[in-house]
Amino acid sequence: MNKTSATMVAIMMAAILTGFFVTAKFAAAGETGRDGHFIAYSNGTVLDTRTNLMWAAKDNGSDTDWRNAKSYCTSYRGGGYKNWRLPKQDELAGLYDENKSHPAKCNPEFSINVATELIDISCVDLWASETRGSDSAIFSFTRSRRGWHPRLHDRGFRALPVRFVK
Repeated sequence: MNKTSATMVAIMMAAILTGFFVTAKFAAAGETGRDGHFIAYSNGTVLDTRTNLMWAAKDNGSDTDWRNAKSYCTSYRGGGYKNWRLPKQDELAGLYDENKSHPAKCNPEFSINVATELIDISCVDLWASETRGSDSAIFSFTRSRRGWHPRLHDRGFRALPVRFVK
């Protein structure tokens, strides 16, 4: 192996160890904006570089019950990826920021506190993946409130797909 080849191998190994290729992979989608540790891409996704969670850039935009929320998330194909799912309460809580607030599209009397404007959450409550009996978990972006609601409840509840990036 000549000196140039050895240098290239060393650079590639360093890039792999620092996660360069993960970022480069998404850069191919066309970065459209940054907000702290969030990066938005032209393919309708937002990467949280702290958690390696990739979010849909917006929720489903209309009231939905838990079953339809789960179906929406698992069938979502944003960015061409197939491994989307309904997020956990803790993952949704990671998007909450009490210092950032904007009116909810579903009702301007409600405020939504989300850590980045790169993710468009249109109403206060999002379904989470956890279940118990006939209830399912929710996360409220008004007061960082976790709760449980009957799965058939649909008024004001939205779905936001997420996937883990390796």
